[in-house]
Amino acid sequence: MANKTNSLAHTKWMCKYHIVFTPKYRRKIIYNQVRRDLIEIFQPLCKYKGVEIIEGHMMPDHVHILVSI
Repeated sequence: MANKTNSLAHTKWMCKYHIVFTPKYRRKIIYNQVRRDLIEIFQPLCKYKGVEIIEGHMMPDHVHILVSI
């Protein structure tokens, strides 16, 4: 579904966003301490908003998410 083109009468689009979350001062806490919590927050939030998570990577000091809307 990630490669699906959405369309209306006169337009077609495939809208993807690359989002990066970074804690203040890039503290290295994400991967070990709050990884499970972030997964539990992102998945229901994206489902509620109708956003598809295509890809996601958690690094020690930031999170990369590719979403399709």
